[in-house]
Amino acid sequence: MSDAFQYKPKFRDMRIRPPVKGEDDHKYDVHALKPGEMKCDWPGCRTAGAARAPKARDMPGEHYWFCTPHAAEYNRNWDYFSGLSEAEIAQRVETERRTGGRPTWAFKASNASREAAATLSKGAFKDAFGFFGAPGAAPVEEAANDRRIGKIERKALADMDLEPGVTPEAIRARYTDLLKRLHPDANAGDRSMEEKLVRVIRAFKTLKASKLA
Repeated sequence: MSDAFQYKPKFRDMRIRPPVKGEDDHKYDVHALKPGEMKCDWPGCRTAGAARAPKARDMPGEHYWFCTPHAAEYNRNWDYFSGLSEAEIAQRVETERRTGGRPTWAFKASNASREAAATLSKGAFKDAFGFFGAPGAAPVEEAANDRRIGKIERKALADMDLEPGVTPEAIRARYTDLLKRLHPDANAGDRSMEEKLVRVIRAFKTLKASKLA
């Protein structure tokens, strides 16, 4: 058979050119975020976050952004009633049964009514919640700040044996103390506390990224 009719396969070189030293490494990073993408909020994850998840029960407008695997893991451990006592859970269930979870309003005069104006004119105004500098204002503000902490931040605080509401200075001081006590060099080379040390370092990075430390 003539060579003109023989099958001659054509191969195409599909090899990827390795990055040249000195070029931007992020151009070849498979985890680099594309324009418009947000980084996954899971500690240590470098991929893009495409799934939205609520931070906490009392934070309806605040969300985390997770990649799909971490969103699935977060949802598996999500507990809407976390942090509530049995009595509070029973009260919420009863409210849901009676009102269907819809808001209700009391049938009384508004603050702009004539009755409210007459009450104020008699000097009967009471600052029950301390909004105008009365004693008790600080605890209300601290309680509101505690509710602004999401589930990941609460877990990070627990890993450092801290409670919500602690100051950034106290978090940094606690981190320094734990590093000194848990490091193998401080325990004659004993590595039994190394797992706890890794959790503490990861927790501190999470709190720092959330601007709590």
